[in-house]
Amino acid sequence: MTVTTHLPARLTGTRPQPRPETRSRRHNAAFWIVGYTFAVTMAFSALPTPLYVLYQARDGFSTFLVTVIFAAYAVGVVASLFLAGHLSDWAGRRRMVLLAVLVNMCSGVLFLLWPATAGLIVARLVSGVSVGMLTATATAYLSELHAAARPGAGRGRSEIVATAANLGGIGLGPLLSGLLAQYLGHALVLPYLVSEALMLIGAIALVVAPETAAVPARRPAYRPQRVTVPAAQRPLFLAAVTAAGVVFALFGVFTSVAPSLLAGVLHNDSHAVAGAVAFAVFGAGAAAQVVLSRAGRRTQAGLGLAALVAGLAMVTAAAWLPSFWLLLAGGIVAGAGAGAAFRGTVATVISITPPQVRGEGLAGLFLGAYVGLAIPVVGLGVATLWVSLPVAVLGLAIVLTTAVLPVARRLLT
Repeated sequence: MTVTTHLPARLTGTRPQPRPETRSRRHNAAFWIVGYTFAVTMAFSALPTPLYVLYQARDGFSTFLVTVIFAAYAVGVVASLFLAGHLSDWAGRRRMVLLAVLVNMCSGVLFLLWPATAGLIVARLVSGVSVGMLTATATAYLSELHAAARPGAGRGRSEIVATAANLGGIGLGPLLSGLLAQYLGHALVLPYLVSEALMLIGAIALVVAPETAAVPARRPAYRPQRVTVPAAQRPLFLAAVTAAGVVFALFGVFTSVAPSLLAGVLHNDSHAVAGAVAFAVFGAGAAAQVVLSRAGRRTQAGLGLAALVAGLAMVTAAAWLPSFWLLLAGGIVAGAGAGAAFRGTVATVISITPPQVRGEGLAGLFLGAYVGLAIPVVGLGVATLWVSLPVAVLGLAIVLTTAVLPVARRLLT
């Protein structure tokens, strides 16, 4: 009996248990693989930002059509959030992240092979479907991998990496495409090829990542994601949703029409500069979330909304003066405010929803956020059919500020 217990595993037919440090190293490596894959996939979602002016010049369409192309992305995200965003709970985290990456790569193929206006709309829609599948799944995956790699440690590392990969990744996309388009040429081809290669690396690396979800042996019946909020908390929930919509509207402006503002009003047609401005906005949002990570939800929401309104005022003034440096400074201030405010709205929803329906409450928050991403920006595009872009920006700033003021008091009490 003693001899049997010391026989090699290949003779006994049993599988040796991995040492704890081996398991930790494997999950730690997978943590960074998922963080990288999350970041480069989110980067692709904003890759076309500095390229829209080139599509406009090539096809002669208006700023309004740019916002329609952009809105297709938001439609894809919303549909995907409710149809597929929750499936990783039973289908597995790794499988859903990998599927999201492959779907986004299909979007890149569409950009390359179908560069007509209709193709741009379809490609953006497909990219949105990918992001709707990815964001919640990758965030949960990072949290679980971190917990397995560092048992007993706090969640700070996973939250910081998830924030950096999400908002920071979105900022990196325009920076990458702007630099490539400005200095290497083939502006409507090379950025997509590079991004496809980066996502392919992530997809291949995911193969070695361990699964962390408790995948059931029997697949449960499918149902779309639900939105559930306790009745007594609905006014506060609606305030958080409205604030999230304003935050994403701000982000939408800088990933859709800001390059047109730079080129048409500020007379700066550098693709690298357009990408750098978008990167600064999203980078400021990610940095603000990290800096205020230990602050209370009221502090995050209050400081965030105040900075967002101040930044909007600066961006509006920059469009009228016009001033590039004021636009950049306003974008950074507004981006930091948006990042902090959104973290505050997430914390608010988490605090008012019971654990068993928390995912459903957050789904409602993201619905409001992505509606805010689409509708105000399309409204801005419609306005440009009749008024100048500076006037349209002023109108949007007034609408967003008017929406923020009533909800700020409720979020801060």
